[in-house]
Amino acid sequence: MRGEYLHNQFLVAMPSLSDPNFAQTVTLVCEHTARGALGIVLNRPLTMRLGDVFEQLDLPRGESRHAEQRILRGGPVQSDRGFVLHAPEGDWESTLRVSDHVHVTTSRDILTAMAGGQGPAQTVMALGYAGWEAGQLEEEIRSNAWLNVPVDESIIFDVPFEQRWQAAARLLGVDLGRISASAGHA
Repeated sequence: MRGEYLHNQFLVAMPSLSDPNFAQTVTLVCEHTARGALGIVLNRPLTMRLGDVFEQLDLPRGESRHAEQRILRGGPVQSDRGFVLHAPEGDWESTLRVSDHVHVTTSRDILTAMAGGQGPAQTVMALGYAGWEAGQLEEEIRSNAWLNVPVDESIIFDVPFEQRWQAAARLLGVDLGRISASAGHA
């Protein structure tokens, strides 16, 4: 974590969070500064597959191990923009280092490599992202909308989509099924 910011943390939606974009989600905070935050929702799969993206972009196809991978709805902002979360393999044109174990790339070169059967072994692609203006995320946390927990990469790359929300909460020892949907303040 960088200073007081939530960079490289999971945001786990509390049961009381009713916004349809974020109810029962787990979100990876890729960047958080005084200007705001950017995250990728990790458990909202679309029907679209990575092979569909390769086809839409007219990328040369090889024996891609990624073609059947489901695409995530990464958030409500810029839902036509792609983000590839991946292990730190390769040298890509536009990559943000989230941690020593997770990078996010937005440039076409990683997709070209993946379509051709190359690229990082562990990947997750999302369309769109979640964004917060300065102070907005901090206020949402104070309002009991989110729990935050340090990232465990296995939740990003190995845990099935439908289990990620509960799995991220369990990192804190929290069973979300035992938490009331109404929050209070003492």
